[in-house]
Amino acid sequence: MVFRGVDFYNIDELLTDEERLVRSAVREFLEKEVKDAVVEAWHKEESLDFRELGPKFGELGMLGAFIPEEYGCPGMNYTTFGIICQEVERVDSALRSFVAVTSGLVMYPIWKYGSEEQKRKYLPRLAKGEMIGCFGLTEPNHGSDPGSMTTTARRDGDEWVLNGTKTWITEADIADIAVVWARDVDDGKIKGFIVERGVKGFQQNAITKKGSMRAGGVGEIGLINCRVPEENRLPEALGLRAPLSCLDQARYGISWGAIGAAMDCYETALNYTKERKQFGVPIASYQLVQEKLVNMLIRITKGQLLSWRLGRLMDKGKATPEQVSLAKKNNLRVARYCARTARELLGANGISLDYSPIRHMTNIESVYTYEGTDDIHTLILGRAITGFQAFRRELKL
Repeated sequence: MVFRGVDFYNIDELLTDEERLVRSAVREFLEKEVKDAVVEAWHKEESLDFRELGPKFGELGMLGAFIPEEYGCPGMNYTTFGIICQEVERVDSALRSFVAVTSGLVMYPIWKYGSEEQKRKYLPRLAKGEMIGCFGLTEPNHGSDPGSMTTTARRDGDEWVLNGTKTWITEADIADIAVVWARDVDDGKIKGFIVERGVKGFQQNAITKKGSMRAGGVGEIGLINCRVPEENRLPEALGLRAPLSCLDQARYGISWGAIGAAMDCYETALNYTKERKQFGVPIASYQLVQEKLVNMLIRITKGQLLSWRLGRLMDKGKATPEQVSLAKKNNLRVARYCARTARELLGANGISLDYSPIRHMTNIESVYTYEGTDDIHTLILGRAITGFQAFRRELKL
């Protein structure tokens, strides 16, 4: 059955003609060329071929949607970027990860903190899907606390020598470039570097045997006396604020994507319960089932309005990191609830990959954790409303 959308509050009326046109084009493309391949990839834990999909995404303007046309990018707005993320995660979280990482964690830092030469060299190819990038921030012992990273950068003439390990990196094993964050051993500041595939001392490995995000690649980056030229350092990225600002871009995309997954779970459950009969009637006619469907719809509608408003604030350059955190935190809870509830409504069939909720349910567990856990976003919001930060405590051991 073709997906028609979930729009109980006529949110379509709040979108521009261009935004709706992009959504329709992306939706049609996913339905025709991608959706069927996702289940098989997820089942076998064989990543979708992003070398093949990337150029198709690029042709539709799905990569770096909000970056200006002068750099060979779509030059659309943040709301359109959000809509794209919603459509791709409705199919699978791995697709949204690829889009959001490419756009918000690779292209954004190059656009925001890179030199003009770096922008001209990398952004057009990334936008076309001809080049794949990844974002190296998380370390084996430092996830929620990136400021404590141990990856180091040491200046040696016209080069930088990088040492460290980054893990749980989307597309780490196939990336052509990695935006890597490291601490300068001399001044202690965190700086960003573009590391190209094939450079001596740069290792890329896949992480397998995952119970989540099985249709996309996740891996590890190793840096062993890896030499990067000064021209590959992001000149305007000085301090932790730079990588954190990139996370805000990806978190924004997630807020929309999570609602996409929730919408798919809701529609799947709605259609199933209207067709599935027990005791002689469709189970959708029972009060307990209707209550679950109504609760899903209410949560989705509130999440849609939250993301739409955040998108308009992003378009105006007025959104705050705390507002992004609120949307990510809320909408992931919506997706988590809808995936679990839809799986429940499908009964035994709910664990079959013939239906999407079980796949969304496991994928969302990853999304619930990365780009800031639910607890971390609680602390971000708590600091905003009280003025007190609760991230650290001085403990006497």
